[in-house]
Amino acid sequence: MSADFRQRKPSEYLKILRRRKWLLILPVLAVTTAVAYVVYRLPNVYESETLIVVRPSNLPTSVVTGVSEDSMTRQLTAINQVVTSRSSLEPLVEKYDLYRVERARGEAMETVIETMRDNIRVAVNTSREITNGFNIAYRYRDPRIAQAITAELASKYINAQTAEDVNRNTAAKKFIDDQVAQAQEALAAIDKQRVDFMSAKVGQLPSEVQALLNQLAGLREEQKSLMTETGRLQDRRAATANQLAVLQQQNDAAIVDVVETVTDPKTTMAWSNLVAKKAQLDGELTRIKQEYTPKHPDVISKQEEIKQVQDQMDLMLAEQKEKIKAKEDKLKKRPSAQLNAVQNEIKLIDGEIKRQQTLLAQNEQNIASLVTRINSVPGVEVALTAIERDYQTKKAALDQLLLQQQKITLNKEAATQQQGEGIEVVDAANLPSQPVAPKRLMLSSLGLGVGLGLGLLLIAIFEGPRLLTIQNADDARHYTGLPVLLSVPELLTPQEARAVPRRRRLLLAAGVVATVVSIPMLALALKLTHIFEYLMTSSGGRS
Repeated sequence: MSADFRQRKPSEYLKILRRRKWLLILPVLAVTTAVAYVVYRLPNVYESETLIVVRPSNLPTSVVTGVSEDSMTRQLTAINQVVTSRSSLEPLVEKYDLYRVERARGEAMETVIETMRDNIRVAVNTSREITNGFNIAYRYRDPRIAQAITAELASKYINAQTAEDVNRNTAAKKFIDDQVAQAQEALAAIDKQRVDFMSAKVGQLPSEVQALLNQLAGLREEQKSLMTETGRLQDRRAATANQLAVLQQQNDAAIVDVVETVTDPKTTMAWSNLVAKKAQLDGELTRIKQEYTPKHPDVISKQEEIKQVQDQMDLMLAEQKEKIKAKEDKLKKRPSAQLNAVQNEIKLIDGEIKRQQTLLAQNEQNIASLVTRINSVPGVEVALTAIERDYQTKKAALDQLLLQQQKITLNKEAATQQQGEGIEVVDAANLPSQPVAPKRLMLSSLGLGVGLGLGLLLIAIFEGPRLLTIQNADDARHYTGLPVLLSVPELLTPQEARAVPRRRRLLLAAGVVATVVSIPMLALALKLTHIFEYLMTSSGGRS
């Protein structure tokens, strides 16, 4: 068996349509009649239109800046949002009592305003005669009200554009004034920075380089003079120091000669006796140590005797040294005129050398400071050039801002006195004589199409299940996969044969009654839903 759906031939579909023709005819009659009734009872809608063009400026472009096409388009878009706002349209609704039926049936003001927006059309004029204009149109049931509303909208556009120009130029002037003030403050700040920098770098400025080089040459010459004088003084001190050393040697030799006259205690008899006595005691101590221990009283006593002898010998040597030292001190303290003169001369030379070295150190410090200042000149020059460049940049920016400020001020005055570029009405709002909506033929055709669609849908509902079952020999052959040997037609009794036409006539009568009843109901539903008003609004709404 095959489970695939059997494709029908066009003749079979035509047979189905002939069999179900009333399911197609009656919905078409009902829907088309209801739609035609509602459409032809719709009120006529008239459209009034006005043409607004961009007025060129009365002043030359060198004085007042013109407005580009893109800028004007953006400006008109913004104006359109203002003009079609609720605060702008609601007074018109109340003034001309617009949409009285809609408001009477309880629609909110927001809905009424939205409906009015949909009936306003703003479009760029595409005619060749006018290259920079746009049309404003408004649709309404009363042609005179449509004309009045269109004229008021055009007036609102012009007033809004003028106010927008004035406000924009006022804001631009305030902005440019603030920018000029900021630029002036920035220029004053960089000028103060330049003055402060030059004051802080006095002596390091590029204009002072030659003077610094001359000053450095003078310090170099002074340095050479000081070094020469210091060398001469050091040579003189060396000669004087040599002379002092010779005199000192002579004085020391004289002192030695005098000291040698002092008696050496080692040559005296007392020294000889002490030496002999010490030698004797050392021998006795050696003998006693062989007999007794080191802690024996005799050993200790003998050691004490030897120590006393040694102390006497040391005392004699110390007395000799004291005598020699006293004599040397006495001789050294004896004044020597020649030696003192040489020493004083050396002191004078040392003082002069120190003074010259101090002057040389100051000179070297001055040279180092001057070299540092000269070496810093390129850096100062770079920094000063950067400040000067920044100053010139800010000055050029300020000059440019002042030119823009002058132009913006002129633009503001031109906008205030309506001498600049703007918009004006060329063609006043016309009084329409022919309605532009509803398009009754088109809407009736739409109803016919909907009726056809509804009829076809009903046929599909009734015939769809039958297409999925076996209705004839072709269906049996397709779904079973077996050949059909014999086909038996439907057999009816005389009573059943008479009942079939009667049942069909009853169904047709019921369908006709249902169609007649559904026409006013469908018309009422269409009126209550206001679908055609919506379609008219959508077809002629804003652009």
